[in-house]
Amino acid sequence: MNPILFIVFLPLLAAIVAGLGNKTLGAPIAKSITTGALFASCLLSWPIFLAFVSGHAEAHVEPVLHWVRSGSMTFDWALRVDALTAVMLVVITTVSALVHLYSWGYMAEDPDQPRFFAYLSLFTFAMLMLVTADNLVQMFFGWEGVGLASYLLIGFWFRKPSASAAAIKAFVVNRVGDLGFMLGIFGTYLVFGTVSIPEILARAPGMAGSTIHFLGHGWDTMTILCVLLFIGAMGKSAQLGLHTWLPDAMEGPTPVSALIHAATMVTAGVFMVCRLSPMFEASPAALGFVTFVGAATCFFAATVGTTQWDIKRVIAYSTCSQLGYMFFAAGVGAYGSAMFHLFTHAFFKALLFLGAGSVIHAMHHEQDMRFYGNLRKHIPLTYWAMMMGTLAITGVGIVDVFGFAGFYSKDSILEAAYARGTELGTFAFFIGITAALLTSFYSWRLVFLTFYGKPRWSQSEHIQHAVHDAHGDHGHGRDDAHDHHGHDDGTAGYHPHESPLNMLVPLGVLSLGAVFAGFVFHNAFIGAETGGEFWKGAVAFNEHLMHAAHLVPTWVKWAPFAVMITGLFIAWYGYIRNTSFPAKVASEFGVLYKFLYNKWYFDELYDFLFVRPAFWIGKVFWKQGDVGIIDRFGPNGAAWVVEQGTRAAKNVQSGYLYSYALVMLVGLVAAVSWVMSGHWQ
Repeated sequence: MNPILFIVFLPLLAAIVAGLGNKTLGAPIAKSITTGALFASCLLSWPIFLAFVSGHAEAHVEPVLHWVRSGSMTFDWALRVDALTAVMLVVITTVSALVHLYSWGYMAEDPDQPRFFAYLSLFTFAMLMLVTADNLVQMFFGWEGVGLASYLLIGFWFRKPSASAAAIKAFVVNRVGDLGFMLGIFGTYLVFGTVSIPEILARAPGMAGSTIHFLGHGWDTMTILCVLLFIGAMGKSAQLGLHTWLPDAMEGPTPVSALIHAATMVTAGVFMVCRLSPMFEASPAALGFVTFVGAATCFFAATVGTTQWDIKRVIAYSTCSQLGYMFFAAGVGAYGSAMFHLFTHAFFKALLFLGAGSVIHAMHHEQDMRFYGNLRKHIPLTYWAMMMGTLAITGVGIVDVFGFAGFYSKDSILEAAYARGTELGTFAFFIGITAALLTSFYSWRLVFLTFYGKPRWSQSEHIQHAVHDAHGDHGHGRDDAHDHHGHDDGTAGYHPHESPLNMLVPLGVLSLGAVFAGFVFHNAFIGAETGGEFWKGAVAFNEHLMHAAHLVPTWVKWAPFAVMITGLFIAWYGYIRNTSFPAKVASEFGVLYKFLYNKWYFDELYDFLFVRPAFWIGKVFWKQGDVGIIDRFGPNGAAWVVEQGTRAAKNVQSGYLYSYALVMLVGLVAAVSWVMSGHWQ
């Protein structure tokens, strides 16, 4: 049997067993089944990927079952395996397997572990279905499955109001994007007469320049289709306008954040654009739209990340920004670079999120970086893992020598944008360079606030409660602890502890990816001579653009390194050398700081434009329509008539025999009179 079947369906089988068995199985068995299934899928995925890297594999389709036979619409359920699929298989299964293992330690005290692990496996299965889809309907099945699983995972702690609200927000915002995706699928079927992805991509170049007539106007066919499809990608991959759900998704458990932000849901949009790249290549206008939205998102999210205090929120906005890089790479035609950054980003972003989870675990669920400090001495393994992730995301490296993962993938995007030579490409390049400066600043800011400086733990309510609970509720408990551990360290008697081994092992594995993934695989993904042999038509690989990207001016190659050093220096000066400097800057530029801290007021704007009007309309229909009209003249009105009738009948029912006899006599007289008057025939 083809291994792709095991890779895709083992997580589904594990999710069913763990979900239905739930507490009957018990947490240890449920965790073992789901984690074992994911590691098996991971081990089967890597040989497929390495075979494509070495050039010893060919694209093929594995049929599963006949699905739809309805008139001209005919398609099967089949799993497509090519270089693009192989990349996504290793990204999804590797990160998901490590997240499963990490969750053994992080979720150890949660009473609903079987349900949690079942959701994780279901999420992985849905994403695997999406990336192996051979037709658009099958892709949509995985697309919606990912949305469902994300709702379940973000709202896993459903008794926590903020988690439930975040889950609903993610679900609703993605419905907006999914409407565009559905319309794109409908339009594609209308134009091409099929939903088979290979057939659509083969015929897409021939549709360039054609028009669709709608509302008395001719619209470019491929532009309309690609923009609609991209709106779906904007929702899933949190691009500007439909991004508001992603930072709030951190309300779920930290392993969920790592899985959503690094390997699964947010990468679905990038994957879809790259999978359908021949369609996008047929529409320069659509590519321009993708470039602009990606660059704008890249800059927007980076600016917001510089002001946030929640460690997970900083990394969440970092994800949003990095996705912007991937999209404007696709927009300028560098699909190989977009997928390469997706590949490397999965390692270092999962590492950063799981590292943040280790910090939160050590700090008794405190997420505010203002209450951290000096943690490198207490959790050194987590510190070094976070350092590897930070070096990777900031793109530390020396041109033509060696660099961390982000150095190869992010720099290739910037070089391709510059080499494109268009106005939008140049715009994206300079926006990307600016975002790289901001990325370096907020990444090193996170490191310095968390691991350096004086400990500020005593100011945290979470830590105070932890110490208080550890020493009982007696009045002298905290004082004894404080005196015992010293009065001047600011720890309030609390000493952070390193995470257990099942949380540290995933950090170690991901650190290897953050360090070496770019160096080992950059030739396969983006090499001007080798990239085409690796992709083999899985994406629209532009060899001329990649060749031009390698020949850009020297200052273009060194610009990312220069801004990385600049961001590092600013963060060091503000959070190590002169700690009063950030507060002075925030005070001096108070309006700008507040604007960035409040995320450009997108949430407030959407609340004003959409949420409040929706609630008002709902209230009008409820009070005036439902209660005032339907209930009043419907069930309530009928009940009122019956009630009034019973009251009248009650007044007639006196209970006296002579009253009833009188009524009968009157009725008899009336009947006889009617007959005698000649009305009865």
